[in-house]
Amino acid sequence: MSQEFVITMAERGVFTVLIIAGPLLMLALGIGLLVSIFQATTQIQEQTLAFIPKIVGVLVGLIVFGSWMLSNMLNFAEQILSNLHRFVG
Repeated sequence: MSQEFVITMAERGVFTVLIIAGPLLMLALGIGLLVSIFQATTQIQEQTLAFIPKIVGVLVGLIVFGSWMLSNMLNFAEQILSNLHRFVG
């Protein structure tokens, strides 16, 4: 294995993780922003108020994006395992 090959594989791994986690992270960010704006306008200073909507939003996001995320993850794992003979030696 050359150094360039290892860097390419690490790059693909990080890119895959970002693609898989991106929708849920953006969903949690958007919900947190909306709840923060709501708290600022109503002057409610309850810290736990932002927690429950984020959890519910991420669970809904998992239901919506779960199959897509799983197919991307399995595709990446299949590519890694099918090229395993190239990694050894």
